[in-house]
Amino acid sequence: MYSTIEDFLTNWKHESGSTQKILNALTDESLAQEVSPEDRTLGRIAWHVVTTLDEMIGRTGLVFKAARHNSPVPKTASEIAEAYRTSSEEMVASIREQWNDETLNEERDMYGQMWSITTVLGLIITHQAHHRGQMTVLMRQAGLTVPGVYGPAREEWATFGEQAPEV
Repeated sequence: MYSTIEDFLTNWKHESGSTQKILNALTDESLAQEVSPEDRTLGRIAWHVVTTLDEMIGRTGLVFKAARHNSPVPKTASEIAEAYRTSSEEMVASIREQWNDETLNEERDMYGQMWSITTVLGLIITHQAHHRGQMTVLMRQAGLTVPGVYGPAREEWATFGEQAPEV
């Protein structure tokens, strides 16, 4: 998937920026939004996205400061958003310091299987995209405005002088 560290970091900048926009739009009240009592709340999903940086990327041997994967969900949306920002920044700085392009082809034991670092990096991107999708649905249910990620959200079409596409 990635042939250079810079390829990943370029992609990460966009994807983590999109995740940060979603997390920044959460409110304390919205964290309790749920699909059902058997499923994760919006706050739990958001925190899972944050702590997966430690849990998944940490398994590769990269050493960086991040919100720990087994830590409790913070009480406020701003704590979640800030934890993501700092964890992501620390991860990027550590990748620049500790890895080189050859590292991408190295394999690590990930959940009982051997995965290349490039595979792990691709999966952290798709993992976030998957959970961003879940979060945007719960955000709508909680009455929040959803920021556009791969294009304008319904509320953003007006800034382009257009109407949102018909439903």
